[in-house]
Amino acid sequence: MEKSAIILAGGSSSRLGQDKGLILLGGRPLIQHVLDKTHGLVDETLIVVNSQSQTETYRKALGTETAIVSDNSKTHGPLVGASAGFRLASGKYSLLLSCDTPFVSKEILQLLLELCVNKNATIPRWPNCYIEPLQAVYHTEFALRAAEEALASGELKMQAMVNRLRNVRYVSTLVLEQLDPSLHTFFNVNTILDLKKAENILKSKRTRINDIHQ
Repeated sequence: MEKSAIILAGGSSSRLGQDKGLILLGGRPLIQHVLDKTHGLVDETLIVVNSQSQTETYRKALGTETAIVSDNSKTHGPLVGASAGFRLASGKYSLLLSCDTPFVSKEILQLLLELCVNKNATIPRWPNCYIEPLQAVYHTEFALRAAEEALASGELKMQAMVNRLRNVRYVSTLVLEQLDPSLHTFFNVNTILDLKKAENILKSKRTRINDIHQ
């Protein structure tokens, strides 16, 4: 198997007061918007949650055919979830995503997958050098090793894993703007205000599509 997608859905969602990935946007859970964008790009998709109860909740919401796994760790965070995903992924390369980015660009994901061949990671990077490690592609084996080394050292940030990787290709967001001029691909929903902004973005996108087809 060549390509996997790992979607992290184990965050606490404290600012939203409910499970972030299952909040409705346009009548569908946030995570479903992300799932749709991975369709046709990868050979398998794994959703990583942080407890058995969350596993059951997601299975009820998304259906029994969706692969949902728990990181089974007392320590939570993106790196813990990523490590669990890398450990279970069958693909040589893994596309790592967050459940709260409903406008992730399929074209950008495809480009990142293509650019990761013979690299240990392909990661978007802003002009200020800020990176987007949760919308990136990793060589599964090497990323797992780097993640486990970081966690063993007590480091919980994604940057700790990235720092341990060699042969990383960074892709400028200035390049990605050619595929997604607004860069809404990186817009994530953390608050109620973000959700309202997402609703407006979704309406705008649907209006634009309708105008094209008229």
